Order: sequence, then C-alpha cells, then structure tokens
Amino acid sequence: MKKHTSDQILTSAVREVHNWNRRLNSAIGSGLPENSNPDDGIPTPEKQIGQLTSRELEVLQFVAEGKLNKQVASELCISIKTIEKHRDRITKKLGIRGIAGLTHFAIYTGIIECNPQMSMA
Repeated sequence: MKKHTSDQILTSAVREVHNWNRRLNSAIGSGLPENSNPDDGIPTPEKQIGQLTSRELEVLQFVAEGKLNKQVASELCISIKTIEKHRDRITKKLGIRGIAGLTHFAIYTGIIECNPQMSMA
C-alpha cells in the first residue's frame, strides 16, 4: 500500500471530484448525484468531502481499503475507540451507512482507486 499524507489524500480527492474523473461505470455510480444544483439541497461530493477532517479522510481511506478498526488504530497510533468515533462522524457527515456505501463513495470521489484486476484468491 502506498503511503499518503492527509493533505495529499484531501488534495487528490478534491481534484478528482473537481475534474469528475470517475472510476466507476455509470450503472454503479448512478446512485450518486450527477450534476446537482448547489441550491437544490442535495450535497455534492465536493461539499461532502469538505466536511471531513484530514484524519477522517485517512480513516475513510483505510476503511474503504478493507482495514479493520484494530488495524487502522495500530497504523495511526490511536485507540480503537477513537477510530470508532471517527467512523461514526464520517457516516453522519456523509449520510452513508455501512462499509459498502463508504467504499463506493471513496472510489467515486477518488479517495481510493478501483482496481478491477485484483486477484480473487
């Protein structure tokens, strides 16, 4: 796994969303807003990412990569309880529940890359 700083992750994610560089086909991404009007009350991915702290973005990246709370806590040198609080805040801010939804969002916004050629061993 390639290491990224929080600032690099945030900058990359914002650039990806800004450029609408989607890594998913339209059928998978259809559950997310396409070109929402800023006044229509639907949060855009840019706004959603902007609500997250750099630490929350780090935690989101690890969760979307399939890491367990214990692994994330060890990697970031913080407690499991802190990871749980970060995950709770992330789900509330994004309005997304579950690992699948968080992973979908992370791929859609470019926080992590979708690699369809991963070996299924």
